[in-house]
Amino acid sequence: MSLMEMKFSISKKVLCAVFGHKIITSKKITSHLKEYQCTICKMELTNDEKGGITFLTPELKEINDALETFCQKKLSLKQH
Repeated sequence: MSLMEMKFSISKKVLCAVFGHKIITSKKITSHLKEYQCTICKMELTNDEKGGITFLTPELKEINDALETFCQKKLSLKQH
């Protein structure tokens, strides 16, 4: 990572720290479970088991992917 990239990355994090994150829904897993992303610093979030929002860890990413696959298969079986 070059010095310019590091300065740019740090300035984005400072913007979010001062003004707050600009969160959008990046992926809809199910009707009640979504993944979110900050458009400024690219931080990823997801819903936790209690309905709150938490940081998206690699473990939670795997769980969300498996759940999405399961729900897609379930919906495709219902349609046939």
